[in-house]
Amino acid sequence: MARYGVETSYFDPLIGRGIERLFKQNTRAVLVEAPGSQSFEMPDIPAIAAAAHARGALVIDDNTWATPLYHRSLEQGVDISLQAATKYVGGHSDIMFGTISANATTWPTIAENIRLLGVCAGPDDVFLALRGLRTLAVRLAQHHASGLEMARWLQGRPEVARVLHPGLESDPGHAIWKRDFTGACGLFSVVLKPRPQGAVDLMLNTVKLFGMGFSWGGFESLIIPFDCASYRTATTWNPGGPALRLHIGLETVDDLKADLDRGFAALNAH
Repeated sequence: MARYGVETSYFDPLIGRGIERLFKQNTRAVLVEAPGSQSFEMPDIPAIAAAAHARGALVIDDNTWATPLYHRSLEQGVDISLQAATKYVGGHSDIMFGTISANATTWPTIAENIRLLGVCAGPDDVFLALRGLRTLAVRLAQHHASGLEMARWLQGRPEVARVLHPGLESDPGHAIWKRDFTGACGLFSVVLKPRPQGAVDLMLNTVKLFGMGFSWGGFESLIIPFDCASYRTATTWNPGGPALRLHIGLETVDDLKADLDRGFAALNAH
């Protein structure tokens, strides 16, 4: 957004109230994502919000991962909350949609900008979003349960070095997740033990139920490789092995385990 005169600084998501050291005279807003949707650090949103508000800045969060069902971010000091409703609100991988919510103080500014920009949702998109909302609670509960079961199963795999899921008791962000959230979704990551890229590619080409796609939150399971190193500046990404992001969909968990079993067999055979 530099073309509009907006300057951006990046911060360690685990910085908490220490973010106040990074504020400048012109700092107007802090953007957080809880958890980060690749490396899954869990920021302390109430602490960040307290520091931001003490300096007169707004807090904006991306609440797509948990949705407002599992994370009431406006009640934790967030001023503006965003969702990629393409994901869980839609839930069927057939909609491009987004939502914005705000507290009473901030909403008049949001509403005025919506009016000035002429933002308008199409009737078909609204219909599909309403359809998704009717089943959101049921679907998200299944994503939560299946995601945790798969994460715990992957913890026991000899090929896996770490599972990055704040819902796991062993995760560094678990205490914050347990305090601030009432559930999780189906999205998390794993770090494999060191393997050549060719072996990882063979694994990804072997699985069948897990598709490859970036727009998670639908009914289907997905898997993609990722590497944060080239675009992280506030911290260093060095996980110690190849990283994969998984979205656990609504398929039977035993079938998903069997699919990954085939993938791991290919990985080990390389």
